[in-house]
Amino acid sequence: MSLAKRIIPCLDVKDGQTVKGTNFVNLRYAGDPVELGKAYSEQNADELVFLDITASYEGRKTFTNMVQRVAAELSIPFTVGGGINELADVDTMLNAGADKVSINSAALRNPQLINEIACHFGSQVCVVAIDAKETDGHWQCYINGGRVPTDRNLFDWAREVEQRGAGEILFTSMNHDGVKHGFANEALARLADMLSIPVIASGGAGKMEDFRDVFKQGKADAALAASVFHYGEIGISQLKSYLSQEGISVRL
Repeated sequence: MSLAKRIIPCLDVKDGQTVKGTNFVNLRYAGDPVELGKAYSEQNADELVFLDITASYEGRKTFTNMVQRVAAELSIPFTVGGGINELADVDTMLNAGADKVSINSAALRNPQLINEIACHFGSQVCVVAIDAKETDGHWQCYINGGRVPTDRNLFDWAREVEQRGAGEILFTSMNHDGVKHGFANEALARLADMLSIPVIASGGAGKMEDFRDVFKQGKADAALAASVFHYGEIGISQLKSYLSQEGISVRL
């Protein structure tokens, strides 16, 4: 039996409110993070991801009290990202109720941080998020919430991340983010074939078929989405029933 595929709502939080954009810009309000987190926990989501999306850009730490308030309402695994730059930050988030942390900009600036987190807290705690944009077939990694390009290639960086001890990779295609025309399945399948750690797909969910395709064509282990869940366009229970009917193993 293959491992069940995971459905993961994502709370992108800015100034204490959940927001959602398109291609990382044009943010609009999507609700209270605590209420949304509680609702997703009750709706049988497999996990929840909370990203303080402007923490790195604004050069500050994640809002700990907000993380505590969300965690208090959850009965599912909880991943927190944004502004995590050192081991002390990881400790703070785990103490606030997170099960895992997601690092992105900090990992690209200081790859050794991946080794340190995996070594101190275990690989299962370390999720490395990769935001990448495709231009003429080349996937380039970005930092600071998609604002700053780096010289790193998605596939080379993903391989290094795995070697350094990350437990999973959260890959967001900036080209697909918020557009709702499906995930970056070709790149995802390439990552899945290349890596032995789970890949979480992010960016592009618009309809139930997109989730089916990301699991079948993209070979993703988990699919993360925001606006389709926040605005009630897709219900998590209905989505799981649909995927099950399509022959995809999910936790019902």
